[in-house]
Amino acid sequence: MGKKVVVGMSGGVDSSVAALLLKEQGYEVIGVTMQIWQEEDGCAVEENGGCCGLSAVEDARRVAQQLDIPYYVMNFRQEFRQHVMDYFVEEYLHGRTPNPCIACNRYVKWEALLHKSLAIGADYIATGHYARIERLANGRLAIRNSVTAAKDQTYALYSLTQEQLERTLMPVGDYTKEEIRRMATEAQLPVAHKKDSQEICFIPDHDYAGFIDRQMNGHVPGPGNFVSASGQILGQHKGITHYTIGQRKGLNLSLGHPVFVTQIRPDANEVVVGTNEEVHTDSLTCSGLNFMSIPDLKEPRRVRAKIRYAHSGADCKIEKIGADRILCRFDEPVRAVTPGQAVVFYDGEYVLGGGTIE
Repeated sequence: MGKKVVVGMSGGVDSSVAALLLKEQGYEVIGVTMQIWQEEDGCAVEENGGCCGLSAVEDARRVAQQLDIPYYVMNFRQEFRQHVMDYFVEEYLHGRTPNPCIACNRYVKWEALLHKSLAIGADYIATGHYARIERLANGRLAIRNSVTAAKDQTYALYSLTQEQLERTLMPVGDYTKEEIRRMATEAQLPVAHKKDSQEICFIPDHDYAGFIDRQMNGHVPGPGNFVSASGQILGQHKGITHYTIGQRKGLNLSLGHPVFVTQIRPDANEVVVGTNEEVHTDSLTCSGLNFMSIPDLKEPRRVRAKIRYAHSGADCKIEKIGADRILCRFDEPVRAVTPGQAVVFYDGEYVLGGGTIE
């Protein structure tokens, strides 16, 4: 048999085809679904599915049977609650907007799953991400954009270390979504036409503030003031967990012109609003750095930066201003730089590194 690989199977078409491709390439494939839903919300998750609901287990099990590979469910509830759900709540309470998928990748998939997989004798883990891993001329491994810009998922993977990349396979990144669905159809996989999950898996109803309220048993910041940049009180907000930078909808302010959230001040329980111009900025700082295509940033360099998952990227110059801080200056102002989100730097098609926006 070839080398052993554990494929994280979400019950979706991408991870199912990842398992198919690796089996065809001669690997000994084991399918694993990560059990991350919590006991108390089992019903909601079962109904809504998502990438990790109970329906995902049934779909993944059927695919594994079709592919004739062993299949297991591994329990990562505790890790998911601590590193993803609790972190999500904590960030919102501090006026920041978290990215739970990046936290899940870093702490659950590439720490807990990888650790458990190596413990059972696997050589690699694999996922259905639209990204590629390549070794560069300098000897380092780096994530490269997938062949299809429409599904590129490299942004959420910037935090992977060299050791983790050494143990990771991403077979789907060489194909378009249409090609993946066609392969699934040809292999008669039962999930060939299953819809992609879009929402944050543990908040299927998109009500982030309601979720935070339930997690905190109602002990969340209450109403406070909407203020202008100069401190003028403009109205009352519902509580800071309801807002994110750049938001326009749901402010319920009648000022005669559109306004947007420009800053959240948790200490004063204030939400600052301003014009569209005031939501734009030409610089940011980030920390919690991880470098990928290079070992460190020794001197200023020009890169392209993505400040959120759906951002197409903006040209900028980056330089280190501390052991774990980067100053990023954009050529043109960018909209809604949001503390708590990741900024990911690209050198051409390769992830250079990234950090958390301050």
